[in-house]
Parts: sequence; C-alpha cells; structure tokens
Amino acid sequence: MREGGGRRLHLREKRCRGASEAGLSVMARRVLKLASLAAATTGVYLYGNKFLDPNDFGVVRVGRAIATTAVITYDYLTSLRSVPYGSEEYDFLKSQVHLRSAERLRELCCANRGTFIKVGQHLGALDYLLPEEYTRTLKVLHSQAPQSTRQEIEQVIREDLGKEIKELFASFEDAPLGAASLAQVHKAVLQDGRTVAVKVQHPKVQAQSSKDILLMEVLLLVVKQIFPDFEFMWLVEEAKKNLPLELDFLNEGRNAEKVAHMLKNFDFLKVPRIYWELSTRRVLLMEFMEGGQVNDRAYMKRNGINVNEASTAEKGSALSDHCPCQPSRKTASPGASQGCALGKKVSRNLGKLYSEMIFVNGFVHCDPHPGNVLVKKCPASGKAHIILLDHGLYQVLSESFRMDYCHLWQALIKADMKRVQKYSRRLGAGDLYPLFACMLTARSWESVNRGIDRSPVSASEDIEIRSNAAAYLPQITQLLNNVPRQMLLLLKTNDLLRGIESALQTRASASSFLNMSRCCIRAVSTYQRSKSHSLYRRAQISLTEALSLWQINLYELFLWLKGSRLGNWVIALLSRMHHCTH
Repeated sequence: MREGGGRRLHLREKRCRGASEAGLSVMARRVLKLASLAAATTGVYLYGNKFLDPNDFGVVRVGRAIATTAVITYDYLTSLRSVPYGSEEYDFLKSQVHLRSAERLRELCCANRGTFIKVGQHLGALDYLLPEEYTRTLKVLHSQAPQSTRQEIEQVIREDLGKEIKELFASFEDAPLGAASLAQVHKAVLQDGRTVAVKVQHPKVQAQSSKDILLMEVLLLVVKQIFPDFEFMWLVEEAKKNLPLELDFLNEGRNAEKVAHMLKNFDFLKVPRIYWELSTRRVLLMEFMEGGQVNDRAYMKRNGINVNEASTAEKGSALSDHCPCQPSRKTASPGASQGCALGKKVSRNLGKLYSEMIFVNGFVHCDPHPGNVLVKKCPASGKAHIILLDHGLYQVLSESFRMDYCHLWQALIKADMKRVQKYSRRLGAGDLYPLFACMLTARSWESVNRGIDRSPVSASEDIEIRSNAAAYLPQITQLLNNVPRQMLLLLKTNDLLRGIESALQTRASASSFLNMSRCCIRAVSTYQRSKSHSLYRRAQISLTEALSLWQINLYELFLWLKGSRLGNWVIALLSRMHHCTH
C-alpha cells in the first residue's frame, strides 16, 4: 500500500512539475513577446521622435570616438612603417595620412557635435602650428555647426525665461542667423518694437560637455602611450578651463560690457548692448547689429569701405617694400592698386584693437574668426565700423606675462636677437626659442633675424612656414606644453588675425608694427611708473615714453612723405638740385 501510494504521489508531483514548467514556458514566451513589442515600439519612437537622437546616447558617442581614434592610430602605425624616414615617398605618404586622419576627425566632430566641434574649430584655427592638411580640413567646422530645431529653442527659452516665444517677441525668425558649436542666434523683435539678436544654447551641450572632455582626455592619454611625441594634453586642459565659461552666457554678457568700456575711445568699435532682463546662463539677448564679414572683400567693395584708402605708413611702405599684388609702383594697374588698398584701414583698426587688448589691458577676445568680426559703413560719417561679436572666450593676462610679451615683441620688431632669446626663454620656450619666434610671427627664422617689418611675406616664405609646421610638429607640441597656458589662446588669436590680414592682403604692413610698438611702449611705461615711488623717476619714465612715441610718429610721417605725391615731388626736387650742384 505504501509503495502504491508513493508511486501515485510521485506521478502527481511529476504532473505538477510539468504543468508548472509549461506555465513558465508560456509566461516566458509572453514576456519575450512583450519585450520584443516594447523594443520595436521604442525603436519606432526613437526613430520618429525629433527630440531624441542616437548621437545623444553616451555609448554611441564613446564608441564612435574610440573607433575613430583606433583607425587613425592604426593608419599612422602601418602606413609609414616600411618607408625610409625623410625620403620624398615618406613625406608624400605622411601628407596622405594627415589628410585621411583630418577627414576622419572632421567626421567625428560633425557626428558628436557640441564640444567635439568646438575643439575641432580650435585646431582648425592653428594655421601655422599644425600641418596644413589638418587646418584646411577642420576649418569647415566653422560653417558646419549643427542647428537646434524650433521645438528645442522653444524648450530652452521656456525653461530659462518661463514664457513662450510668442509672449516675449512680436516676431521670431525660425531660421538662425548663424549656428555655432555651442549655440545659435536668431533675429527677433520685442513687443516694444526693438530688434534684437537672441543667442540660445543647444539644449544638450551642457549635459554632454564634461563627459566629452573626459573622453578626449582618456583617448589622448592612450595615444600618447603609443606615440610619446604626441603632446596634445594642453588641448584638453584648455577645454576644461574655457568651456564652462563659454557655456555661461551671463559671463559672455559681462565680457561684452567690460571690453566695450575698456575700448570706448575707439569710436569705430561697436559692441552689441546686452538686455539683462531677458538673459540667463543659456539665453542671451543683445542689440541686433548687421554687417559683412571682415574677410569679405567683395562686400567691402560693394559698400564702398576703404577702397583706395590706406594708412600713412602703408602709403610710404608701398614704395620700399612693394605690395604682394603690386610688383612695382610704375607697372601697377589701377585695379591692382585698388585691390591692395581694399580694407587696409579695417585691418589697421583691428590691429589697434588687439594691440590695446593684449599689450595695454591684458584682456583679450580670443575668437576673432571672420564670423565674429563684422564691418559696416556708417551712413552718417562714411567711416567703417568694426562690430565685435561672441564674447564668451577671453584670456586674462597676468602682469608679469604681459610685460615679458611686450618686451619680446619689441625685440622681434627691432630684430634684437639677444632680447628675443631672453624673453622667449622667460616665456617657457627654452632652447626652442627660434621656433617660438617663428610661431609667434609666422615668419621664417631668416626674416626674424633680418627684421619682420623690413619686407612683406612672400608666397615662398608662407609655403615654407606651413611645411615646417608639419616637419616640426613634435617640437611645436612640446613648446605648446611648456609655455604658460595664457600663451595658447594668444597663439590661436594671432593665427585667426593673420588669416584676416591675408584675406585683406595686409600681412606684415608697416602700420601694424608701428601700432604694436606704440602699445608696448605705453604698457611698459605704465608698469614702470606703477612700481616707482620717486616723482623724479616717474617723470623720467614719462619723458622717455614721450620721446619714443614721438620717434614712431616721426618715422610714420617720413613713410607718409615717401609715399605721397608731395613727398615724391620734394624728393625729386632735392635730387635735381643735388644733380645740378655737381
């Protein structure tokens, strides 16, 4: 009986277990169906939802960055392995690898957007410091920044200002005036009729920026282990320091007001007024100003800006140094002369602004790419105004750095090689001071020794400088790691300004060096007076300053006489009188 009962119990347990397993199997199938349905629904939702983008998921961004870095690293490791170093074939292949890598880097920046585009733009601005394949390829990032949708813009304004766009503005243009890596600008009209520019931050940049910088830091550290000469950690350090400041639009508004007050004596400078009552960390409301980009020579010609108008120094130097597009004074056509004179006053005034910011005030707008510097002819006076935009990135220079930098530029202008070496070393260049001088001036070492104000930049010299950027890349990156951090943004600013000068055909003009000399003399004299407690010593410093400035004015007058009709007539008369007496 017990045996029969045990068998029945075992059969019952088996049937129960089978039923249970069957139930679990059915449940598992149901769960799997629900999961599949949920996954499919989520996929369709993500695909169709304008507010969600696969690029916003960390795993996608990280995976893409790692893959791109790995491919670029593998390309450099394998493509040049079997080619003799220094041969023509090696140089050709290296150029091809640079170009492929730059294109991959550009694609990564465009895909990951935000911080990646910002860093790519920074690299693209280093014209004379990085291989041309990189700078030429990455420059397009200034015009390929992503745009936020109307819904995203409405979301940011709603969250920050607590109102809808239609409540704040009588009109608001959907198409942005311009889009950058961190924000975009729209034209709008307030309810009271004022036309304004509304700068709105891309909604996802804040959340992604710190993670992106950490990712870049890790990847650069890995690459440095493979290529010990690869010294680009300065790039991450700069991004860590500057990006939080650029993402705070209230800081940008304060910078705009500070520089407008600081340079109020320059009546040709216009900085948009800030409307604080409608500004936050992610939304900045400014006075609307329009004009043509500073490198747009066609715009300046159409609007009659500075055609055939050159500075006194430039008129004088046209005879002695010759303009790049004007082989000789006698054979130059009117069209060539007009082309050379075009924009010279704009270029000279821009040089004045930056000399004042760098040498005198130590507060420097560090993003003067053409989209941030506009020109417009004033209808009342007929003079050209310079409109300075985007005040998010400024470099504050310490007093000691600013004085060393002043002394170094004075030495470079005077071709005083002992002082060039002394102040280059003080700024961290060490034994690489000749390379440092070439990086600062974008001139060959031969031109630096001869005097950078003695002759214009020739096409062959420009090619030499650009090719040297590739040849001396390890030494350049070493220098960038050794110099004070304040120098990094100045180098970028120098290269951006040189790009504008090249577009306006005013590189290495005499007036730019005269303006720099004036500002250096004023800055050094002001510093010396502040450190002196003797009334006699302060008077002595002021007298020396006045004499130095007078010498520069006299030299500028000499150049003007040399280039003017009156001067030519006087010189011809004196020459004839001298000939007659003999």
